[in-house]
Amino acid sequence: MTMIDRRTFVALAGAVSATGVLGAPSIARAAGPKVVVVGGGPGGATAAKYLRRMDPTVEVTLIEANKEYFTCFMSNEVLAGDRTMDGIRVGYDGLRKTGITVVHDLVTAIDGEKKTVTTKGGQTFAYDRCIVAPGIDFVYDSVPGYSAEAVETAPHAWKAGPQTALLRKQLEAMPDGGTFVMVAPPNPFRCPPGPYERASLVAHYFKQHKPKSKVIILDPKDGFSKQKLFEQAWARFYGFGTSNSMIEWVPGAKGGKVSKIDVATLTADTEFDAIKAAVLNVIPGQKAGRIAFDAGLTEGNWAPVNKKTFESSKVPGIHVLGDAGDAAAMPKSGYSANSQAKVTAAAVVALLKGKEAPEPAYVNTCYSIAGKDHCFSVAGIYTYDKEKNAIAEVPGSGGLSPLDASDADRKREVAYAHSWFRNIVADSWG
Repeated sequence: MTMIDRRTFVALAGAVSATGVLGAPSIARAAGPKVVVVGGGPGGATAAKYLRRMDPTVEVTLIEANKEYFTCFMSNEVLAGDRTMDGIRVGYDGLRKTGITVVHDLVTAIDGEKKTVTTKGGQTFAYDRCIVAPGIDFVYDSVPGYSAEAVETAPHAWKAGPQTALLRKQLEAMPDGGTFVMVAPPNPFRCPPGPYERASLVAHYFKQHKPKSKVIILDPKDGFSKQKLFEQAWARFYGFGTSNSMIEWVPGAKGGKVSKIDVATLTADTEFDAIKAAVLNVIPGQKAGRIAFDAGLTEGNWAPVNKKTFESSKVPGIHVLGDAGDAAAMPKSGYSANSQAKVTAAAVVALLKGKEAPEPAYVNTCYSIAGKDHCFSVAGIYTYDKEKNAIAEVPGSGGLSPLDASDADRKREVAYAHSWFRNIVADSWG
């Protein structure tokens, strides 16, 4: 990693993670305020956990439709055959042990005036503050011909779980010599390097088990996160840049934008060609999860917030964090959601006591595994700009793995990535 070394970054990240914990001490009281958290991904789970940690008198209810959560981070290893579905599966018993009430039901309405959350099962929960972390939903028509029904034939697998398992089965079943066609999403989207890590790990699987097969990335964009590092890895492992490359990336300027897909024939039409796939992976444009729209929390595709507290700019008393929010400089990633959740928890604890929210700081790091024993990362520390209500990266606070890293460094980053995964799972749901 450039600009700061990893030990310094970890130390700074730890200090940032403690923001609000020291600044928002517990105050014993007979009956605590009520906070309802909607969504049990890394954002919602972390917020619920840290609310209880910062002030055990707060009555925290977490509402999540699914009894199990599958992490998107490390799901590409499932597609490569290097990790099982159980390896990305988490539950909610760890949160229950901290005193959080976990309800498995679908939230159908949030009433900001009455301060209530209603579920499909007919339950109503009153709150003093509400935290909404619904993740993403999809703009299906961003790819003409795609739809909510088409995901069973051309899976997006951009919400981990059954879609991940389906795409893995399709890869296993496709013949050697078949083509895996990925339609990459337009900006902004969850996990900016994710599609390109997926292409890498699918090629990694092909190299071992289907060496005549190929990956084609049809991309509406002309560039992507960590591009030079990915292309370097692709050249080393998959022949990128040669006539025999296992990975072909087609940018928008060279016809990568898809004009139409035909799910029945697994064909993607571009400006210059119609490309037939053995497996078609369509990742459409994205927007905030449905409940954010239903609750009136959005402008355009995302939810605008006060970046200091993540309180909604549209509905007072409701905080929106993670992928659904508009956090600008921060990428839409699991670690961003985890970091924002801690800032939000500290702010909510302070606001419930009638105090000013503590000054926030935020962190993110993102690992990408691109081949055997080969990984690289990007990291940053961010601060709050009150005048602009913006999150800005601290100059010199992070950086990118260097292009001239040694094989030992790349292998070490794989170990770091797996360690990071275990730690964030424990931190969010443990």
